[in-house]
Amino acid sequence: MTIENDLSRIAEQEKALSFDAFDLTTAWQLGKLLQELATERGLGIAIDVTLHSMPVFYAALPGVTPDNVNWVRRKRNMVLRYFRSSYASGLKLQKDGKTVEDNGLDGADYAPHGGSFPINLKGTGCIGAVTVSGLPQRDDHNLAVEALALMLAKDLDTLRLAPPL
Repeated sequence: MTIENDLSRIAEQEKALSFDAFDLTTAWQLGKLLQELATERGLGIAIDVTLHSMPVFYAALPGVTPDNVNWVRRKRNMVLRYFRSSYASGLKLQKDGKTVEDNGLDGADYAPHGGSFPINLKGTGCIGAVTVSGLPQRDDHNLAVEALALMLAKDLDTLRLAPPL
């Protein structure tokens, strides 16, 4: 696993995990699916689905702390700023030896860490973000991708990130 491999795979994920249609009902279904996956697995995470900068779904499962609320906001801000996953943004910064501050952003408002993924609409682009916080950043990212793949009936095995070395 290298940063380049992960960035390439995430670009594939972002392309493949696009919706033909996405509305408030779809946003709620995505959030509920994540809540069910996390509950079945005993994961203490916060889940947020935002559509057009409007919060549509939020859940805090047992084990979440107030810090997770802030992590959700900061990771979501990365997606809504760059229209790519917060993990890809963080990996790109790491690869380039830069920080969000080097791009003129405040680290108090932007977190280049895994867990927020763009909600892409075919023919339109990014219309929102789905965000998970509470696990290690790669796991947060993978859980969001898993839920999107399930909703879109995509083969997760061809999309998932390779396990870290």
